[in-house]
Amino acid sequence: MLTHLDSQGRANMVDVTEKAVTAREAVAEARVRMLPQTLQMIVDGEHPKGDVFAVARIAGIQAAKKTSDLIPLCHPLMLTSVKVELAADGSDGVHIVARCKLAGQTGVEMEALTAASVAALTLYDMCKAVDKGMVIEQVRLLEKVGGKSGHYQVEA
Repeated sequence: MLTHLDSQGRANMVDVTEKAVTAREAVAEARVRMLPQTLQMIVDGEHPKGDVFAVARIAGIQAAKKTSDLIPLCHPLMLTSVKVELAADGSDGVHIVARCKLAGQTGVEMEALTAASVAALTLYDMCKAVDKGMVIEQVRLLEKVGGKSGHYQVEA
């Protein structure tokens, strides 16, 4: 059942008033493919705009906190933790993992997905002058803990 639709099929914000406050966590990922020399420039700290990973990490954290402003019908959440990690992935990519936590009445999947996506977009923005052919790919939920639907983890 699509919970964002009412009985007449109109979009609405899900009422979570009666839901219990529980610990919730979500982990999402994104990957960015690029030219090997672009990745080498990032890893070596030689990018003219500065520390690309640090800026992308901050952008991801900020994005998680603004998810309800970006995604219609998302509840504004009081996140208790947002972590965004970026690492070289082979010779031509960056792997981004975002983890969001809270004690609340609704899950944090959208916040984790938004954090990973915006970190990837920021990486693209910072490097587009040297590599316009970068590809953002594999944005997906890896794990969700808490709530009525329980534990979800992507199969290996």
